[in-house]
Amino acid sequence: MAMLWRRLLPIALAVPLVGTFFCPARAEAPDVLPPPAVSARVEPIVPLAGFTTRDFDWTDEVRQRAVPVRLYLPDRALNDAPVPLIVFSHGIGGSRLGYTYLGRYWASQGYASLHLQHVGSDRGVWQGNLLGVVGRLQAAAQEREAIARVHDLRFALDQLLGGELAAKIDTTRIVAAGHSYGANTTLLAVGARVEREGRPMELRDPRLKAAIVISAPPFYGESSVQRILGGIEVPSLHVTSTDDVIRVPGYYSAAEDRLAVYEATGGGRKTLAVFEGGSHSIFTDRTGTGGAVLNPQIKRATQALSLAFLRSVFDGDSAGLAQWPQQFGPLLSRYTNPSR
Repeated sequence: MAMLWRRLLPIALAVPLVGTFFCPARAEAPDVLPPPAVSARVEPIVPLAGFTTRDFDWTDEVRQRAVPVRLYLPDRALNDAPVPLIVFSHGIGGSRLGYTYLGRYWASQGYASLHLQHVGSDRGVWQGNLLGVVGRLQAAAQEREAIARVHDLRFALDQLLGGELAAKIDTTRIVAAGHSYGANTTLLAVGARVEREGRPMELRDPRLKAAIVISAPPFYGESSVQRILGGIEVPSLHVTSTDDVIRVPGYYSAAEDRLAVYEATGGGRKTLAVFEGGSHSIFTDRTGTGGAVLNPQIKRATQALSLAFLRSVFDGDSAGLAQWPQQFGPLLSRYTNPSR
């Protein structure tokens, strides 16, 4: 049976909380692009308020698999109308505790954010005997885990929408989002088509109305990314950078791989932002990767862009997507917004 992706190598030994999939290296990798010339003034990401944080340790008894989650819930959900929901999937080696700059921001803006932890590809890969890390990473990158992650997402949604907080969530406004491996999980959950034994696998969750795709690796081992992603119909936001590159000895995944995913994704409403410089892990909570000046700037820009995208999808307000590059243009290498 063909695999969705090839085996994973331990880039994250040097870069924690980063996950992606690798293809065999080219003979030579391109030089690392320098960060753009931006202002040296760094505005700290200010503390955000207006939400509460709750952790749940759920277990899918059918699959005998734990699905821990962290929920960022806007205060207004407790008193006002139900709020939209973003379901976030982490990269390999991550956990529900990561990507706080997104979860906290979205909740402060009135969007609940449910951060999953995928126990087969979470921070557990770093625990135990150091000599076993490579094997644990390889196991985390197998097709069975990729599929299990999508089922984690579906199960977590079932739990939230069937529990005590169900009335707080607007079920007509649910979004899937993810970084790296989590971006692949997101794409599968919103309609990426993978066939086995001549039949498509049933992975799409119709409750998901849009997708936020950050640093998506390609689907290695599959013959056509267009065939896999072309049938996606929901609006999608794709975020990457010119140095969103995976490098380990003998293995290499170019930044162009992220662009290929964007180009192949179906749906007439898709937006692409490519930051100049950066890194693959700049979109995690790490504060130094990609440059101490550039890192918080890209995080703020990603926060603002995701909010503009959500308002475009759910409120019909496309002005934010059109105006966003006016504020963050100096950080950009490319911006494509069909709604402009």
